[in-house]
Amino acid sequence: MISYGDFEKVDIRVGKIVKVEDFPQARKPAYKLTIDFGPEIGLKKSSAQITKHYTKDELPGRLVMAVVNFPPKQIGPFISEVLTLGVPDGDGGVVLLTPTHNVPVGGKMF
Repeated sequence: MISYGDFEKVDIRVGKIVKVEDFPQARKPAYKLTIDFGPEIGLKKSSAQITKHYTKDELPGRLVMAVVNFPPKQIGPFISEVLTLGVPDGDGGVVLLTPTHNVPVGGKMF
């Protein structure tokens, strides 16, 4: 079990997807995302295995939740700077965690 203090160390923020690219080098189907987290954090890149439920054309402008304070992770030739959050559907596909109201980018989850 973790303490509440441990949970507070995880910095989860709202970001807006601004660019989506194919990621053919990934072992599982994925996109390379560029996400805007506002003036404090700026633009960050993320690899996301979300091709089952989302097309490249529908993702720009979508709000997502992401962990922004993990160290960068090398994924093939790409460095993922944030962890975009999602939950599995019944078949193991990823469904993005998305705010249901219009909220400002960079907002911290609490």
